[in-house]
Amino acid sequence: MRTDAIVLSRHGGPKELVLVQVELAEPGPGEILLRHAAINVNFHDTYVRTGQYRTLALPGIPGLDAVGVVEAVGPGVTHLAVGDRAAWISGAYGGYAARRILNADLAFRLPDGIGDAQAAASLMKTFTVRMLVKDSHRVQAGQTVLVHAAAGGVSQLLCQWCKALGARVIGTVSSEAKAEVARACGADEIIFYRSEDFVARVDALTDGAGVAAVYDSVGRDTFAGSLRCLDYSGTLVNFGQSSGPVEPFRPSDLAVRSLSVTRPILFHKIRTPEQLRTYVDETFDAFDRGVVRPIDPDILPLSRAADAHRILEAGESRGGIVLAPDQ
Repeated sequence: MRTDAIVLSRHGGPKELVLVQVELAEPGPGEILLRHAAINVNFHDTYVRTGQYRTLALPGIPGLDAVGVVEAVGPGVTHLAVGDRAAWISGAYGGYAARRILNADLAFRLPDGIGDAQAAASLMKTFTVRMLVKDSHRVQAGQTVLVHAAAGGVSQLLCQWCKALGARVIGTVSSEAKAEVARACGADEIIFYRSEDFVARVDALTDGAGVAAVYDSVGRDTFAGSLRCLDYSGTLVNFGQSSGPVEPFRPSDLAVRSLSVTRPILFHKIRTPEQLRTYVDETFDAFDRGVVRPIDPDILPLSRAADAHRILEAGESRGGIVLAPDQ
């Protein structure tokens, strides 16, 4: 069987994402054949494409997560059947394809209440947020947290979940349009980082106390300032590097207020079926209770993966982009 796929053969710009046809085998023991309906585009994918992350062997198919329909199951698969809608998340890549063979333990059935595009755009982001608010720093009622790039896809959901837990949320954004998005997601205070010193503004908004946690997906440009925003025993959660990797720093820099820094990776938190099931159950419970709202993404054909990367890197996404293969 042959299927359409986006193959990255060398690191570089979006034009390196090339649509080709690749061969697929039949699913073996413990595997499924999944026909993708919606493929999530992550900022992580842009790091892989440029070579900032060298975690995909080239030539290779990018893509960490997708949603589709099970077309065949291999021997030993019992929790999924042909015709089931299923989602998967994996650091083994392979998502930018119309069909793929997948280890069935990585996939889980989708409930009827969420659409394919919504699920593809929201699940990995919401898994990430669950990790951020419970594993990386346990957000508690009455705390104040700072969320950088608060109108971004993950950060929109992060603001919502922090607010639902009773935290006061300060968000940094680049424009009034993005401020409106962040406010709608629960941000209590907005800092325009292009025209304001976010460290000074946090100091003023907290009467010099600082925040319990900073959620920083920006990296190099904000890291040092983020440390200066923390309260005693505060935690800097660095979960991305859109401005570039963080420069080396001295552990003694943390002694000023007994600070902590963590760099969590989602795949380390869902290594076993039991861990994955916890994240699945808590994520769908968060949707059901209205803690977070699924994202309504922009949808592009699989053949326009390069355009999706351009939109994402230009900061022009509404919060999510998914690719839809031709059926």
